Amino acid sequence: MLTKRIIPCLDVKNGRVVKGINFVGLKDAGDPVELAKTYSENGADEICFLDITASIEARGALVDVIRRTAKEVFVPLTVGGGVNDPADVGELLRAGADKVSINSGAVRNPDLIKQAALQYGSQCIVIAIDVKSSVTKPSGWEVFVKGGREATGIDALEWAEKTVSLGAGEILLTSMDADGTKNGYDIPITSMISEKFNVPVIASGGAGNLSHIVDVFKQTKADAALLASLLHYGELTISQIKQRLQEEKIPVRILKEEATWNK
Repeated sequence: MLTKRIIPCLDVKNGRVVKGINFVGLKDAGDPVELAKTYSENGADEICFLDITASIEARGALVDVIRRTAKEVFVPLTVGGGVNDPADVGELLRAGADKVSINSGAVRNPDLIKQAALQYGSQCIVIAIDVKSSVTKPSGWEVFVKGGREATGIDALEWAEKTVSLGAGEILLTSMDADGTKNGYDIPITSMISEKFNVPVIASGGAGNLSHIVDVFKQTKADAALLASLLHYGELTISQIKQRLQEEKIPVRILKEEATWNK
């Protein structure tokens, strides 16, 4: 059985980590390289960097962050924000990213997914899908872009299906309704997407305690859980999370010095 992954998410704005609620009210949460290094040493399976402003200046700051992080961190790095063509994917991969997350750029030009997958391989193409509940959509959720500020009119399930058909190797699914609320992951949409497709799905948005992380793995087929404020503000450590998951018989990768957990 494949182990479930715990992935700290670092939202980066102008070279600093920030965190908000429902995509707004951003507060400084620290230096991205130092945070990434700490999380890696504490057992994170991957690190996810998202450039939430994606301006030209911010892209330069993000590339610098990735270069510096890649020298310090030895777990896979996923990087996203402002990716609009295959050249952007290549730039981030050359800077040290292992996978590149594409969101708004893919909605504007779905062929970008196919081009990037053919050029660099599906294994490094992650499609980030930000969704919000909607009574007008068949699945019950609508896709949003531009950091959650713009509705697309696209049904979430329909879009996920299209991205996979075009070559997406992984889906990063964020519930805007749950983001930053600490009320738990959005189980219904996470379950719908993770059960429908045979690519890994990362659950994102809403974790507030250990039980929420257990629930998303037990109640859905999500392959990974993305975490931000719980880790950034020291409410939980990755070691605590993984120990609880092991107690719940959920398979996780553990550090050698922590192998006594299952003795």
